Amino acid sequence: MTAPQRQSVLDLLRAARFVDQAPAEIYATLLDEGIYHCSIRTMYRILDQNGEVRERRQQLRHPVYQKPVHLAEKPNEVWSWDITKLMGPTLWSYFCLYVNLDIYSRRVVGWCVADAESAALFQPLFDDAIAKHNVPPGQLTLNADRGGPMKAKATALLLADLGVTCSLTNQSVI
Repeated sequence: MTAPQRQSVLDLLRAARFVDQAPAEIYATLLDEGIYHCSIRTMYRILDQNGEVRERRQQLRHPVYQKPVHLAEKPNEVWSWDITKLMGPTLWSYFCLYVNLDIYSRRVVGWCVADAESAALFQPLFDDAIAKHNVPPGQLTLNADRGGPMKAKATALLLADLGVTCSLTNQSVI
């Protein structure tokens, strides 16, 4: 191919209608329209000569998230809670174990076993743990993952009413 022919193919590959398509797709589209410039391999060679052999589609760039770090310097400062499935007595039956842990002492400050996951079950468990350990409002940070009950509106409102701060992994709830 001559230099002007290569340039016309390169301009075609960079055109707005083809900019996010692979050379094989461009080739097929042009053939459907009755136009032939060069082979698919030649299109790749021309792109390679210009340093443009790469993913041509617009890719979503995921932002770098900061990992949450929770440092507890005394008891009842940072708690973590989660729900774990426990096998039941029969096949395909499960129980849900709700657990609140104090990160500082790694002590279980509250727990309960239920037959289903529900944000409503968290309230009595958490109220009991707060009362049992005399945690004043504004002192506690609660860490949780993004499970359904953890990000439920009922849970977020309860934590707000009690003056409990959510951790970084759960802040978008409130």
